[in-house]
Formats: sequence, C-alpha cells, structure tokens
Amino acid sequence: MSRVSLSKSSLAKQNRALQTYERYLPSLDLKRKQIMTERAKEVVAQEETRRKIAALRTRVTENLPMLANREIELADLVHVRGARLGEENLLGTRLPVLEGLDLVKRDYGLLSKPHWVDVLVDALSEMLTLQAQLALHDRRLVLLDDAVRKVTQRVNLFDKVLIPRTRENIKRIRIHLSDAERAAIVRSKIAKGKRLREASA
Repeated sequence: MSRVSLSKSSLAKQNRALQTYERYLPSLDLKRKQIMTERAKEVVAQEETRRKIAALRTRVTENLPMLANREIELADLVHVRGARLGEENLLGTRLPVLEGLDLVKRDYGLLSKPHWVDVLVDALSEMLTLQAQLALHDRRLVLLDDAVRKVTQRVNLFDKVLIPRTRENIKRIRIHLSDAERAAIVRSKIAKGKRLREASA
C-alpha cells in the first residue's frame, strides 16, 4: 500500500476517489444481481430441457417397444452435421445462442424398413436438438458463473477494501491537518505573547 500524502490536495483527491467508489458500487452490485437472476433463469431452462429429454425417452420406450428387435439396422439414421451458433451480450458477458442445428437424415428404403422408423427418425432428431440445447445450457452456466465470480470480486474489492481504506485515509489526513492547524495556532499565540513581553520590557 502506497503512503498517502497528508495534505489538503491529497484530502481532495481521496474525497473524489471515495465519491467515485461509492457511486460505482451500487451499479456493480446491481450488475451482479442481474447476472445472478439470468443464471437462475438458465438453471430453470436447463432443468426444463432435461425434463423434455426424460419425457422423450419415456415416450419412445412406450411407443416404440419394437426397438428391442436387433435384426433391424437402425444405426446412424440421424446425425449432426453442424450447429449454427450466435452470440448474446448479457451485461458484458458474451453467451452462445443456438440458432440452428444441421441434422442429416440417412436415406433408407421406405419399403425395406418398418413404418415406425419414420417416428424413430423424428424422435432421434428431437433428441439431438434437445441434447445440443442441454450442452449449450451447460456452457452458458459456466460463463455466467465466471461472470458472477468476477463481478463479486469487484464488489468485494470496492466494498471491503477500497472504500474502507479511502475512508481511513481521509480520517488520517483530517486528523493530521487538524493537529497541524492547532499547532500553528499555539505557535502563533506563543509568538504573540513573546512579542508582547518583549515590547513591555
């Protein structure tokens, strides 16, 4: 910690710094709360996606019991060619957004496969989309957690370090200036008394 000059100009500088810190702290704290709110929304969205995945699995299990038949070739009916990602700026935090998923459905003979394969292909497409959304929720939560941590560190820096330190500096400078002013008055009175005594002598 650098030593603070015990002067009036230093006092003015410390007062300006304190005003800046106290003005900036509430907006920083508000940013932290907003990011935490967005994080909570993301957790809800993640849970909703997980619920949809579980519901889809249940639906496929109930409606397509014929999947147990291993004689029908069902591998690679649908796969992901690529994902189109965008970006959202949330209070200075860049978050990925899924704009689209490029799914490739393998050609299969409509007469060589059972009719329920069409339903399975739709279910697989839906599952791949949901899994991509779930992975995106995970990534967004990591980024939001990181943003909350950084903003919380800044809030703590202002609230627990900079503001108390600046207030302490202001207090020290005021005490020093007050003591110096008192000492000057005492010296002045002593000098005046000495002059009066010399004049009367």
